[in-house]
Amino acid sequence: MSYLVLARKYRPQTFEEVVEQTHITRTLSNAISSGRVAHAILFSGPRGTGKTTVARILAKALNCKQAPTPVPCNDCRSCVEITGGHAVDVFEIDGASNNSVDQIRDLRDNIKYMPAHSPYKIYIIDEVHMLSMAAFNALLKTLEEPPPHVMFMFATTEPHKIPITILSRCQRHDFRRISLKSIEKQMTSICQQEGYAIPDESLGLIAREAGGSMRDALSLLDQILTCSRGTIDHHQVTDILGVVDRKVIFSLSKSILDAEIPLVLEILDDIYDRGHDIKKLYADLLEHFRNLVVASMDKKVDKLVDLPSGEIEHLRQQAQLFSPVSLTQIFDLLFKAEPSIRLSPQPKLALEIALIRILQTKPTLPIDFLIDKLDALRQEMSSPSSKTEISQQPVTRSGIENVSSVSPVTPSASHMSDQQATQLENKPESIPLSDDLPQDLETAWKKIADIMARKNPSLSASLSKCSVKSPREGLLEIEVPDNGFTLAMIQREKNMVALKAVCREVFGTRKEIRLSAQTGCDETHCKKKGQDNQLKQKALSHPLVADAIEIFDGKLIDVKLR
Repeated sequence: MSYLVLARKYRPQTFEEVVEQTHITRTLSNAISSGRVAHAILFSGPRGTGKTTVARILAKALNCKQAPTPVPCNDCRSCVEITGGHAVDVFEIDGASNNSVDQIRDLRDNIKYMPAHSPYKIYIIDEVHMLSMAAFNALLKTLEEPPPHVMFMFATTEPHKIPITILSRCQRHDFRRISLKSIEKQMTSICQQEGYAIPDESLGLIAREAGGSMRDALSLLDQILTCSRGTIDHHQVTDILGVVDRKVIFSLSKSILDAEIPLVLEILDDIYDRGHDIKKLYADLLEHFRNLVVASMDKKVDKLVDLPSGEIEHLRQQAQLFSPVSLTQIFDLLFKAEPSIRLSPQPKLALEIALIRILQTKPTLPIDFLIDKLDALRQEMSSPSSKTEISQQPVTRSGIENVSSVSPVTPSASHMSDQQATQLENKPESIPLSDDLPQDLETAWKKIADIMARKNPSLSASLSKCSVKSPREGLLEIEVPDNGFTLAMIQREKNMVALKAVCREVFGTRKEIRLSAQTGCDETHCKKKGQDNQLKQKALSHPLVADAIEIFDGKLIDVKLR
């Protein structure tokens, strides 16, 4: 007699034996008890989660000698035939090989005949999404209004490939991936019945390799039991499955976090010599750092990480040794390197290059620490006569986005209509800058610059290059550098209207503005300009500024003195 594999030998025969699909089995049991079973049912979900098994159990529940019953007897003629796969009234059809319109027409012609000895003639079509469009169209009318003695049950792993006209005629049930703990529990029970003893960590490894599929897990377990004799240890399991031990993953991740490049390369070389798949190793390493990031949050770890409790505790201990920012940075860099490793003809070299590049990258500083240091720099650069402000382009890196100062913005004069610009000239500032008139020309010019910086930054940048002479009655003379662009910028009609409005606010009276070319500078102006240049150079050469630019991959736009 041929050997019966574990996946078939221990296939569930009742709804209660189905693992972790309670939301479906309970619904079907209630439908059978209340007599509300749909004539067309679609089972969708990942492979090996019980779709065809549940379809068979439902067929037995409807054709059992005691039918309809939520618990088939598994002893009557109908139940035995369905379990053995040779029932004359239950047809299991492979949709991948019977997908033509002619085969569906034959099916449609045969459903008019009554079942041989059962209440229902049931058609179970597996991988139904493989049917051709013509075959689906031929099935439409029959599926919507079949004879009272006919039922359809469809199973598929890709429901999105099924036409909506078919989906709308079926009652759909979606299967879920089976959790690691449930797979381990089922395998432990089977090992006890088979008389084998396997370490718990080995069962956990098998469950992880199964990827939520009970059939895959039992197939791997069958392979291990076949290849092993006597006592089965964890080392044998890893060799048979060809996977990397979880202890090696933890050792490799610790070496990466400690920035020990020689040890990292040594571990990779040892894994490669053992014949393990480097791409699979990379996927495991990426998942491990994802779990470390989750463990560093210390919230809902058990729900977000599908691992044994002992390994979750090990994750927590490793995550506590390093900052969440460092873990996130490495996880981000590993994820970005995924295409180069997956598509590389030499994945080992690609992985080594990626890890060396990650280890040579400087750790990211916490944003709070950087903000504190920038505030300290601003205070350091401040003086009674001037204050330094550094303007930097907002950038994004390692999940830190748009770090910038936000100030209230008003419409700039360059974006106003002529009517709005005229209203601005005749309308005073809604929030007066000061109740007193400026005491000297320098203070007045500084107030004008502050207001223009808020209202029209582009015009403010041009005015910052200019100087002003002592105002006479009704006249303000502004000296513009010998630069055609700056002069043309200020002379624009809307800019002049906005500038006159601000001057009226500062001086309290309306003044005419005269622009004159600046041919040279007096001693005081040149001295002040030299001091400003020294302050700018001091700010540019400060090490904290250089670190901020490197960390955020930023670009220094300007240094403003005020």
